Amino acid sequence: MSFINESIVYNIYPLGYCGAPKENDGELCYRLDKLHDSIPHLKDLGVNVLLFNPLFQSSRHGYDTIDYKQVDCRLGDNASFKKLCEALRQNGIRVMLDGVFNHVGRDFWAFKDVQEKKWDSPYCGWFQNLNFGGTSPYGDPFWYEGWSGHYDLVKLNLQNPDVVAHLLDAVSFWIDEFGIDGLRIDAADVINPDFFKQLRHLCKSKKPDFWLYGEIVGGDYNRLVRGGLLDSVTNYECYKGIYSSHNDHNYFEIAHSLGRQFANGGIYRDIYTFNFADNHDVNRVASELRDKNHLYNVYTMLYTMPGVPSIYYGSEYGIEGRRTWESDYDLRPCLDLNNVPNANLMLNGHISRLGRVRLGLEALKYGDFENVNIMNEKLVYKRFTGNQTVFVAFNLTDRDERIGFDARCNAKLTDVLNGNEVFDANGWTELPMKPYSARILVVNDGSFRLNTDEQVQPKPVEAVTEQKAEEITPGKYRHFKGGEYEVTAIAKHSESGERLVIYRSLSNPEDVWARPYEMFAETIERDGKQIKRFTPMD
Repeated sequence: MSFINESIVYNIYPLGYCGAPKENDGELCYRLDKLHDSIPHLKDLGVNVLLFNPLFQSSRHGYDTIDYKQVDCRLGDNASFKKLCEALRQNGIRVMLDGVFNHVGRDFWAFKDVQEKKWDSPYCGWFQNLNFGGTSPYGDPFWYEGWSGHYDLVKLNLQNPDVVAHLLDAVSFWIDEFGIDGLRIDAADVINPDFFKQLRHLCKSKKPDFWLYGEIVGGDYNRLVRGGLLDSVTNYECYKGIYSSHNDHNYFEIAHSLGRQFANGGIYRDIYTFNFADNHDVNRVASELRDKNHLYNVYTMLYTMPGVPSIYYGSEYGIEGRRTWESDYDLRPCLDLNNVPNANLMLNGHISRLGRVRLGLEALKYGDFENVNIMNEKLVYKRFTGNQTVFVAFNLTDRDERIGFDARCNAKLTDVLNGNEVFDANGWTELPMKPYSARILVVNDGSFRLNTDEQVQPKPVEAVTEQKAEEITPGKYRHFKGGEYEVTAIAKHSESGERLVIYRSLSNPEDVWARPYEMFAETIERDGKQIKRFTPMD
C-alpha cells in the first residue's frame, strides 16, 4: 500500500496508557487527551502512524465491546477523539484502530436483548452456536460459543448478513467521521474469510490505500493475504526470532526466518509484514532479553528488515513488563511518555536515529532482501533496489570484532547509523565492529550523507490522502523502480468484485501479474516527493 512502506508505527493500549479503571464505571473522563502532549515525542521518533488497541466502549479490557460507534467513556468521547485525530493528521501522523470483529462482550446490546427476551429476541442468530438446549457457564438459560473458551467474549456469527452489515456500518463510520487509515483485525485467524472480502471492498472503495492487517500468531500468512482478503499480518515468527537469536547467541535462527520469508523465492516476499519487538499480548522485549545491551541491535534489526516496524509504547525507553497467568496489566501500564521512570534515554535516541535512517533510505522501505554472511554472533544482510544497496551488519558479542562480507562492488560504504563513517569496499570487505553494535552501510561514490540528528518534518496527512487514482487503460507502463510492463486487461475479482489490473513484464512476457486497480493507479510518497507507482510510457 502507498503509505505503509513510508511508515513507522507506534502502538498504544489506550486503557492502560491512560490509567483507566479496570472496570467501566460509566464516568466520562478525557484521559486520552494527554496524547496531545506526546505528539512531539512521536515525531522525534519518526512515527507517522499511531495504532490504537481497542478504544470502543467496553466493559473491561477493550476486547469485550459494548458499542462499536462510541469511544470508551473512560478515555473520552467521540468529539474529543476526533480532535485528537485532527491534531495527529496535522502533524503527519495517520491513525489505525484495532477492529475486534470476532466477538463482543456480554454487555453488548444485542446479547443483552437475548438475555432479556430469550428465544423471542430477533438477535438470537447474531451469535455463534447460540441455542436453548443448555446453560452457559455464566448461568444463562442458553448456550453460546465464546472466543477460545472465554465466555465473557461472545463469538459473533459472521455468516449472518445483519451482523456483517452492523460491523461494516461501524467501519464506515470511523472512516467517514474520523478519517482512520487502517485497521488491525483482532483474532484474524478464526474469522470467516468471506467477511474479510466484504470488509476489504468497503475500505478500499473509501480509501484506496487503506491498510488492513490481521493478528495471526502461527500458520501460513498467505492464507489471509492472498485472494483479496487482507494486506498483511503480524509477523510472530520473526518477533520470536529477533529476541531469541540474541539470547542464544545464534543469528542463524533469525537469518533462517528472514531468508525463508523474504529472500528471492521466499514464501512471504510479496507481503509487507507488520513487525514488532513486543506488544500488549507478549512480554516487553527488555524483559525477554537476558542481556539488555542487545536492545540496540534488536531495534536496528526491526528497522532494517522487510516490512513495517512498530514500537509498543514505552519500549523505546526500555521499560520492562511480564504477563502472568492471572493478568496482562504489567504489559499495559499508565505512562507519561514525556516523563518515563528509569528511562533508557540512550535507547530512545538510538531508535530516533533509526527512524531517520529508515525514512531516508529507499532500500530499507522498498528493497529486496538477501543474507550475505551468517555466523552465530555476527550477521550481515543486504537490502537493495535498482537504485540503492544497503548492507546491515551486526555484532552481538561483548568485545570488539571484525566482520567480513562480499560487497560485490568497488565503491564506498557510508555507515549512516554511526556518523556517516566511510569505508572502502573492493569485493571482500572487513570492517571493525564495537561490542553490541550494528552498522547500516550505504553503497555509494563517497558523497552520500544522511543527517540522523535532524528530525524528519512530515507533511499533514491530507496532502497524501487527497491524491486520486487516474484511469488505467491497456498499454505500456513503467514502475517507479524502473521495470517496464504491459497492461493487458482490467478484470473484476470473482468473489469480492474488486477491480484488478492484469499486466505482464516486457522483459519476461511469461511473468503475468494481477494487482488491485487502486494500488496500480495510486500516487505514492518517495524521498519526500509525490510520484506515480506506474507511469504510462510514450
